[in-house]
Amino acid sequence: MHIVSINTAHVAPLFVNESGNAQTVMTGSRKQPVSDDVMINRLGLTGDEQADLTVHGGLDKAVYAYPIEHYAFWQQERERLLKQSTPISMGAIGENLTTAGLLETALWVGDRLQIGVVLLEVTEPRAPCYKFAACMGYKNAVKHMLQSGYTGVYLRVIETGVINTGQSMQLIPGIREVSIAQINAQRLRGRQRDLFP
Repeated sequence: MHIVSINTAHVAPLFVNESGNAQTVMTGSRKQPVSDDVMINRLGLTGDEQADLTVHGGLDKAVYAYPIEHYAFWQQERERLLKQSTPISMGAIGENLTTAGLLETALWVGDRLQIGVVLLEVTEPRAPCYKFAACMGYKNAVKHMLQSGYTGVYLRVIETGVINTGQSMQLIPGIREVSIAQINAQRLRGRQRDLFP
């Protein structure tokens, strides 16, 4: 397991056309890869911002990790629905850490990730909002994330420090009472009619 890319963003405007209601909203989800070492403090990565702290950021959602293994799925969906073959860049899902070898199906709330001196703790899967659909370019992106279970995970910072791209990660199992897959499955209950038109 290792870090493929470290991604940050400043809050910036995003055009959203949800159910015919066009508006511009602020978002920090348009992450871009950074090449330098990055400091992780209790509230996330230095140089990264969140627009709506009621749903992103804070101590329990300080860092968002997403598996590179799912990028092929999003690329395929965009090609199918938008007829676009432009490769998706690292950070396009809004993640701070693009990871390899760290899938949601292997994670439980309370599991920890050791990255050098940095220690992160899994808190919950992402619950995507309409801004994700706007960034991906098609309205059903939120439903596709929920249906697939390709949500990534939020992480709490236990020990701060500096990380860099390519750095290896060690998974330290927690008490393993609630899995990320279980939470994702619970979020789907009662929504099946809304998913995948």
